[in-house]
Amino acid sequence: MKKIIKISSILAVVFMAISCDKDETNSDNLTADDAKTNTQIDIASDDVSNIVDLMYDNINENTISYRTANASSSVSSNCATITRVPNFGTPLTPGTQVTKTIDFGTTGCTLNNGNVVKGKIIINFVFQPNAASQVITYTFDNFYHNGIKLEGTKTFTRSMTVATATIPSRPIVVMALDLTITLANGNVVTRVGTRTREFVEGYNTPQIFADNIYKITGNWTTTKSNGNQHTATITEPLMAKMSCTVVNKPILAKGIITFLKNNVTSTLDYGDGTCDNTAIYTINGNSYTIIIGN
Repeated sequence: MKKIIKISSILAVVFMAISCDKDETNSDNLTADDAKTNTQIDIASDDVSNIVDLMYDNINENTISYRTANASSSVSSNCATITRVPNFGTPLTPGTQVTKTIDFGTTGCTLNNGNVVKGKIIINFVFQPNAASQVITYTFDNFYHNGIKLEGTKTFTRSMTVATATIPSRPIVVMALDLTITLANGNVVTRVGTRTREFVEGYNTPQIFADNIYKITGNWTTTKSNGNQHTATITEPLMAKMSCTVVNKPILAKGIITFLKNNVTSTLDYGDGTCDNTAIYTINGNSYTIIIGN
């Protein structure tokens, strides 16, 4: 009898160890912390895409201000140094290869939305003012966003929608996601997929940044260094409101992302359009408030 108890005890311990190891390495659930990490990466991606689009839009500008006025409500800040090849002041002709470097320094530059960045973003494109679409390549050089390091060379394709009788033509950007991200705690994750951002309001007021609203759709797969992964699909378009930067809040104010991990579905709801710093994460009927932003 004692031998049976002893063997049973050993088996129980082994079973518990295997179960714990399985839970740690292959959990069925995407945790609230995982959802928060997703929001941090989303915010970084949106800031980068705004900066890159801004630098393309202001091809002849050597400042970070938005177009020609109202820089105070821009996502960017005046603590960046911008250089261009060919040099600023050199006339550009169709077919010219253009490189712009946005250097935020090494100590930390606070954007007007409160996020802190450092390092460089380098963008490259061929000047084609009359092209139907434009491919922009951007590279990170020791670039950090709120302590998260982004690496690699990325691209997005910028085109104009077809105008209708009631809706003017406006930009739409399709981003090819292939990011390597080192989190503040040292963990490394990758994200592969697409993210499409359409300008839906404010494009006809080029001097004002705060009235810009973008609709974001897409899907991607995030993989941890231990091989665990989950998919994410924007099931209700995200709305990025630049007016939120005026009150120093994250720009994602509405929309839902649905996650799938090991056949378990969960959602992250950014709200009803109010500029705040919360989102609701729901899994297995339980809801958690996620604090987003810096």
